[in-house]
Amino acid sequence: MSDQMNEASLRRHAVSRRRVLQVGSLGMAGLGLSLPNLLASENASAQSHLKPMADNCILLFLNGGPSHLDMWDMKPNAPDGIRGEFKSISTSLPGYQMSEHLPRMAQQMHLSTVVRSMNHSVNNSHAAAVYASLTGHDRGEQGGGTRPTDHPCLGGIMARLRPTAASTLPQVHLPYMTKEGAGGPPQPGFFGGFLGHSYDPLFVLQDPNAADFRVPELTLQNEVNNQRLTARRQLFEATGIASVGTRSAQGEMSRMQERALDILSSEITQRAFRLSEESDKVRESYGRNIYGQSALLARRLIQAGTRVVTISWAPDANATWDTHGNNFNMLKSTLLPQLDAAYSSLVTDLVDRGMLDRTLVAVFGDFGRTPKINGNNAGRDHWNFCYSLMLTGGGFNRGLIYGSSDSTGAFPASHPLVPGDIVSTIYRALGVLPTTEIHDQFQRPYQVVPGGEVVADLLA
Repeated sequence: MSDQMNEASLRRHAVSRRRVLQVGSLGMAGLGLSLPNLLASENASAQSHLKPMADNCILLFLNGGPSHLDMWDMKPNAPDGIRGEFKSISTSLPGYQMSEHLPRMAQQMHLSTVVRSMNHSVNNSHAAAVYASLTGHDRGEQGGGTRPTDHPCLGGIMARLRPTAASTLPQVHLPYMTKEGAGGPPQPGFFGGFLGHSYDPLFVLQDPNAADFRVPELTLQNEVNNQRLTARRQLFEATGIASVGTRSAQGEMSRMQERALDILSSEITQRAFRLSEESDKVRESYGRNIYGQSALLARRLIQAGTRVVTISWAPDANATWDTHGNNFNMLKSTLLPQLDAAYSSLVTDLVDRGMLDRTLVAVFGDFGRTPKINGNNAGRDHWNFCYSLMLTGGGFNRGLIYGSSDSTGAFPASHPLVPGDIVSTIYRALGVLPTTEIHDQFQRPYQVVPGGEVVADLLA
């Protein structure tokens, strides 16, 4: 009841039409008030009273569109040509079954929320579907690359509204800057967007499974030791570059340089990337592949204070989960075993370290796959009309199956949700009101999530 009262209190900060008229008259009376100032003030007041349910988020983004029908929303009684080849197995959540090729994940379902009634408007362009899924900004089939007016990624918004310590990486993206098709432009939704490049994540594009894994951007050159780095920082500060106005490109660069110096001198952050400190047993449990070791690195980064880590599970949109052909062989031989190991080991580690309550692990993709199996070596095509996703820890309910699809997994049968609802609810869990007003580099106002509602039933 107290949480409901708190949420209701926060909603009352919305500005009514009468309040707008009052402010207009005050402004005309020369009292110096304005609607933008009022909105900023009331947003700040509401935000300051919002208690975070979680501090960190690890997003496993299954880029390309994972098949809900072969993972979370099995249809064993559907006709041939729809139900697929996989059997359903029991999970740790009584009455709920999932794919036989996710056995370790199945034993952790009592910790998770699964939503089976997702949908949005994009069925063709991966880029547009990825952008909608990550930002809640569903602008339809507008594909292509990034734009300076894009809504920012989750990590960018969190860096703006819940910044981390200066010596900590606020957000990291692994292990690919996923492209819209081989050789295509980078997909939108993973960048700082209208907040500017200083709110882009650190892209770590090396393979954490490689024996020589290192991050050059965070490695001091041989001739530069910590003492010389300190001297350079003092010189940087003495020149006054750091005080340049934040509206200018030079000001943005100075902030990035200051942050870089802090991180380069942080032993905790540097150590997070030393996967060699993990035992062989732990590394094997995550899977000795680029995605499994990225998940392990994500856990280490969260331990070091990083707020958001995103793992984009494909070098390009068509490379992994986009199973137009050979769907079942790809899932059972590679994709599902790798996901099962990475996810289950990550959750186990977070539980063992007492971190799961404050860390959200989100697993979703850009859309689902068609109920009808095609003739391309038993593939499934894009399907935006109904799909599933999973949220574990970080303020979300445990052991909740939310919404349902119809008998063939084609359309939501109950409690349909859109990406804006999920993104809004994630922000709420992380202590950010999705209605908060933020400004771009030209001081133009935007809302954190352009459309969608917080789904209170998903939260603990």
